[in-house]
Amino acid sequence: MATKNAQPPAVGPRQSVELDSSEALKLLGSVSLGRIVFTQHALPTIRPVNHVLDDGDIIIRTHEGAALTAHTGHASGEGVVVAYEADSIDPHTHLGWSVVATGYAHLVTDPDELARYRAMLHPWANQTMDYAVRIRPDLITGIRLTAAPHPAQGGGPAPEASGRGTALGLLG
Repeated sequence: MATKNAQPPAVGPRQSVELDSSEALKLLGSVSLGRIVFTQHALPTIRPVNHVLDDGDIIIRTHEGAALTAHTGHASGEGVVVAYEADSIDPHTHLGWSVVATGYAHLVTDPDELARYRAMLHPWANQTMDYAVRIRPDLITGIRLTAAPHPAQGGGPAPEASGRGTALGLLG
């Protein structure tokens, strides 16, 4: 549905540049808001949450009735497979970055760790958040959206090496 006053910003073509995992993790740590992706009733579910990084792990707070709390609380072995995404993309220039960390989530059960995370991470939802979930990323990927060179500057947009960037048309 189009908005009457909305006008698309005038931007040029963009290119996607893959980030190495250390740069992607550093960018993830530079923001406090992201999205956790997990399954609920065998379907993908996404929730916006705030986070902190702790020695490469992503920590989020949650509450007793949350589906993620239940899933991670009943998990055995490696934990529950999740993805965590954060980004910073300027709505006017369409420049920025996006990072996805995929790994296993566990409910934090150690009382000292839980107290430390309660002090470090203050939820923005007005609700009691007595639980914390630790995500240990196994795979960290990221892209930076940059302005593509103009044809006069030599060459035009760089081709995507992996083909993964073809979905970026959805961002712009």
